[in-house]
Amino acid sequence: MGNTKSGALSKEILDDLKLNTKYTEEELCAWYATFLKECPSGRITKEQFEGIYASFFPDADPTAYARHVFRSFDTNADGTLDFKEYIVALHLTSSGKTLRKLEWAFALYDVDGNGTISKNEVQEIVRSIFNMIPVEDQKNLPEDENTPEKRADKIWTFFRKKEDDKIGEGEFIQGVMENKDILRLIQFDEPKKIQEKLKEKKH
Repeated sequence: MGNTKSGALSKEILDDLKLNTKYTEEELCAWYATFLKECPSGRITKEQFEGIYASFFPDADPTAYARHVFRSFDTNADGTLDFKEYIVALHLTSSGKTLRKLEWAFALYDVDGNGTISKNEVQEIVRSIFNMIPVEDQKNLPEDENTPEKRADKIWTFFRKKEDDKIGEGEFIQGVMENKDILRLIQFDEPKKIQEKLKEKKH
């Protein structure tokens, strides 16, 4: 029946994705056909994933951010994502529900996977997000947010942390849910741009 390489999406994966994302069956089947064309093995590599992000953001450098996003979804650390992991990644990074999105955001910021976030890790992810903002747009950012270091400081100050403190997942999620300003600072959100690109890819 519909295994990964057969060209048809298995009912089990289809039902799971319909339940956990906002995509329709028609959209998922169309993306699967495109996915298999670009990734005949049924898996996407880190390099291919970075290439997709690069096509989304031609005016910026999304490589580092794409690498971190890939890491956060490559749960078995085998260096590839299957179709299901790939779609969940796209869904959560562009339009997921807040709690799931924040659980994912914590995994994104927890670069070494030890269950807590350090200030260095915040700086690393914030820098990768900053690289995705076109240079022209960077000039219009508020004075206290116009460098990666200032953004990281602002996040760290909000959590009332000393330089070498750590943030746990519960504290991170609660803090961000209570403050829209911090939510804006920790994420890179251009869902419209991503959605438009995905629609173009389908045609």
